[in-house]
Amino acid sequence: MRAAHSAALDSSRLLESIDRFTKLRIAVFGDLIVDEFIYGDIARVSREAPVLILNYDSTEIVPGGAGNAANNVAALGGSATAVGFAGRDDTGTRLIETLRRRVDVRPVLRPKNFRTPTKTRILAGGIHSAKQQVVRIDRAATDEASDGDRRAIRASLLKAAARCDALLVSDYGGGAVSPQLVVEAAKSLRRRGTSAPPVLVDSRYSLLRYRGMTACTPNESEVEQLLDVQIRDNTRTLERAGRELLRRTRSDAVLITRGGRGMALFEPDRRTVHIPIYGSDQIADVTGAGDTVIATMALALAAGCSFLDAARLANYAGGIVVMKRGTATVSADELRNAVLSDRD
Repeated sequence: MRAAHSAALDSSRLLESIDRFTKLRIAVFGDLIVDEFIYGDIARVSREAPVLILNYDSTEIVPGGAGNAANNVAALGGSATAVGFAGRDDTGTRLIETLRRRVDVRPVLRPKNFRTPTKTRILAGGIHSAKQQVVRIDRAATDEASDGDRRAIRASLLKAAARCDALLVSDYGGGAVSPQLVVEAAKSLRRRGTSAPPVLVDSRYSLLRYRGMTACTPNESEVEQLLDVQIRDNTRTLERAGRELLRRTRSDAVLITRGGRGMALFEPDRRTVHIPIYGSDQIADVTGAGDTVIATMALALAAGCSFLDAARLANYAGGIVVMKRGTATVSADELRNAVLSDRD
């Protein structure tokens, strides 16, 4: 009975935190990416080369990178403000049009010769079968942002941060983000009482350049690359890696996402908490799952959650989104239902 009572108290606390999401504004700064999905039905194998010929079905464009993180904040009930670069090309225009349905995109700067980074995924399948990704084409951003553009994005970020309850940084290596600018923005964040608003960083390649963050959320493969280790099922290696990240980034918490193995939460002077995956381990698609995790974590910490409660909510959200195809979001209702179902 005591365990059941404790679980009920925990779930009630998590549900109350989700209800507070609607009062929060999150500044999302980083690389705005277009995720383009081209769908086709397999017609035959080409006689010119051993490749599939597809009959074109449809094209879908959704925000990726920082755009996906901002979309997830909005889907969970928070107010999201996106700060970054987008091109004046067709994909950049469609990205802005899609984002502005529920995200404040006024701080997004659109340099004249900037090419919007785009990841094109071609998916093929039969008429009555699920489509699978067969190839991906990446178009990187062109580095055409001038010194004036960078001064303008700095001003936009500082202004947006001053009105927000948390800063979420999504650094995909596109050049929009720098640790120095993040430090400046963190000082501009709106304070509530005596507590400092949280600053969370998700950096694909440069996490160790960031210092003094509230939390970071690398996935296991990123940690392995950063520290030149192999973790897999070795919990000792995982423990050493998590503690080293804490030390080198001077973060208040490190949350390592491990796919089907769940998550591991590291805090200084506390025992590591291993959180098992929520839902099925038969993952449908991990595209953008890290954006969902950090968006949930940012809202939860801004709502006053402990790191453990924030990680639990992020784990629920991550478990939901990986069961969806493509770059997807999680709604507040889906998150509530996950908390309730896990209590039963």
